[in-house]
Amino acid sequence: MKSIQVGLTLPQGWLDEFPSSNPNEQFLFSKNVALKAEKLGYDAGYVYDHFIPYYGNNSSGPFFEAYTLLSAIASVTSKLRIGQVVTCNSYRHPSLLAKMTSTLDAISNGRLEFGIGAGWFEQEYVSYGYKFDNAISRIEQLDESLTIIKKMWKNEKSSFKGKHYSIRNAICSPKPVQRPHPPLMIGGAGNRLMEVVARHATRYNHPFGTPEILEKKINLLKIKCKLVKRKHDEIENSVLLRVLVGRDSDDIKEIILRLKRKNESITDFILRSRDSIALGTPYEVAEYLKRYQKIGINYFIVNFVGLSRSLDMLSTFSRKVIPLLR
Repeated sequence: MKSIQVGLTLPQGWLDEFPSSNPNEQFLFSKNVALKAEKLGYDAGYVYDHFIPYYGNNSSGPFFEAYTLLSAIASVTSKLRIGQVVTCNSYRHPSLLAKMTSTLDAISNGRLEFGIGAGWFEQEYVSYGYKFDNAISRIEQLDESLTIIKKMWKNEKSSFKGKHYSIRNAICSPKPVQRPHPPLMIGGAGNRLMEVVARHATRYNHPFGTPEILEKKINLLKIKCKLVKRKHDEIENSVLLRVLVGRDSDDIKEIILRLKRKNESITDFILRSRDSIALGTPYEVAEYLKRYQKIGINYFIVNFVGLSRSLDMLSTFSRKVIPLLR
């Protein structure tokens, strides 16, 4: 069986993860989680590329910008790989993204996991003044963007003229530390996206999908790979999942109770769909994740629920869950 890899999403504000209302203390909490995860042997730390939280009707809470936060995390860690789940292609021109990601790979000494997708959060687009094109256009833009980024990562000077983007003699120096380039993870759930994944990705990441849904996506990706004459096994498959793990049933109840005391509506939002969260004891969570291993997924990106109430969850998962998957 292929070796299991586990990354985690770092506290950022996506689901009200902070134990403090002080902005600097919020950053320090995220930094401490990254340092603890590195010490415990987690493979990577990821952030969401959004500007506002996403839970129910409340999107006014604190939320750290992705690339700024990752730059800070990169400078205080030495082994933990860093990435995005996933960069919204619409928010930055691809030439700027090539420069930003190359710089981040240099800062981290070759630890970047570059995640990118076509974008989906319409409320955020409108709020921040970005044009929210239809899905087909956003996927076309992503395809062109990845062509530009890979050109700029590789070439001394790059030019490209497409339907949505163009560059002329663009220079990206320094180049990424990683060769031929950083891992390129494309995230999303749309069928049309799979053609872009087949052409460009080294990893495909599916957010919050059941094993049954992912198996269908993986089979579709195999078909798309044949169409572009690429071997499917060149593309790794991963999944982003929420996880709430406790030492035992009493510990789980206590974590949920504390979460409800802090914000009952967000807790209910998180727990509403049991298909999108691995919840339970270490054995129960491991059994949940084994369903994904059966369809060939061994890369998990876990969004821990309740870290602000119990940092012990990091240790419980690494020491009690991961060994059950090997």
